[in-house]
Amino acid sequence: MPAFAYQALDQGGKTQRGVMQGDTARAVRATLRERGLNPLDVAPVAEAQSRSLLFGRRGLSGAQLALLTRQLATLLKAGLPVDEALAALGEQNEDSRSRALVANLRARVLEGSSLAAGLAEAPESFPEIYRASVAAGEQSGRLDTVLARLADYSEARDALNQKIWAALIYPLLLSVVAVAVVTGLLVYVVPQIVGVFTQMHQALPWPTRALIALSEFVKAWGLLLLVLIVIAAIGGRLALHTERVRTAWHGLLLRLPLVGRLVRAANTARCTRTLALLTASAVPLLDSLNISAQVMPNLPMRAAVRRAAVKLREGSGFSRSLGESGYFPPVTLRLIASGERAGELERMLDEAANHQQRELDRWMTALTAILGPLVILLVGAMVLFIVLAILLPIFDLNQMVK
Repeated sequence: MPAFAYQALDQGGKTQRGVMQGDTARAVRATLRERGLNPLDVAPVAEAQSRSLLFGRRGLSGAQLALLTRQLATLLKAGLPVDEALAALGEQNEDSRSRALVANLRARVLEGSSLAAGLAEAPESFPEIYRASVAAGEQSGRLDTVLARLADYSEARDALNQKIWAALIYPLLLSVVAVAVVTGLLVYVVPQIVGVFTQMHQALPWPTRALIALSEFVKAWGLLLLVLIVIAAIGGRLALHTERVRTAWHGLLLRLPLVGRLVRAANTARCTRTLALLTASAVPLLDSLNISAQVMPNLPMRAAVRRAAVKLREGSGFSRSLGESGYFPPVTLRLIASGERAGELERMLDEAANHQQRELDRWMTALTAILGPLVILLVGAMVLFIVLAILLPIFDLNQMVK
């Protein structure tokens, strides 16, 4: 039975939204009227989802996907069939988007489709790694175990993204506030104080002259400079949409001393974690490599994984093929090599992912500890320069009076 997303007015005039199953849209409208609701819009779930995406709504977030997967894995482990587990999820889920997705999945399962086929209708919410793992779990009869691992993977990936943003947000906010404070001093405070010295027609110290020149430049060209910076940022973002420019930019990031190490650690953690999940879900290694390459944001490292898949198909060793690019840390390559020799590739891939995760956490903690005080020192140096540029003429006046 298909699912329909509806909007209706209740007796109090409030808009009610939800998902209901029915044979046709007319039947759903009739059911809504029986419940005392005035239907405004009734559309199949797939059409409603595409319409919401057209107006800018995206798929499920990482946290929503992890929660949905964890709930479904728990229900399946308790022995519920897939359709009943999806029905229970739809009833207890308060988010309208998640409820619509679950209703559409249940409708496809009741029609005889597999769960993986239903997931393929919402690629913006369920990435390829998710669909491939679910398909392998259905074929092997271990769907609940695969979903539990997918929930762990989604939670770890969401936690990694949050750690990266949490490490960067404080220095960014501090830099923005510092720039705003210094700009305000140069535009409003400095001209009123230094204007007294310029009327005396005497030689001023070079810090004062430099401060006056900087203040006049900011007042005259500051707005234009801000517009140029915004245009350059937008142009750079648009240029990064082209693969050639984005590849060059990502290659530059890999060559930077500290940033390159962070980028390699983050991408290696994503790749190895994904490979561990897919191999544990009985997905072939070649397919796992191609899927793992897609979850890596850095294009040169993604191309290196795809080249490793080609060499692996030709008979080369996995760790050796992966190490030819020089992008992956030696510890990760040694762990993968030992896993190949011992026949425990899945466990060693998971260990490599954990090692890179710890390495990334350590570097992000150090970076946060360095960037915050560094920005404060820079702001202090700028304020000290402004104070000295104002006080030096005053000292000179005192000497002249004496």
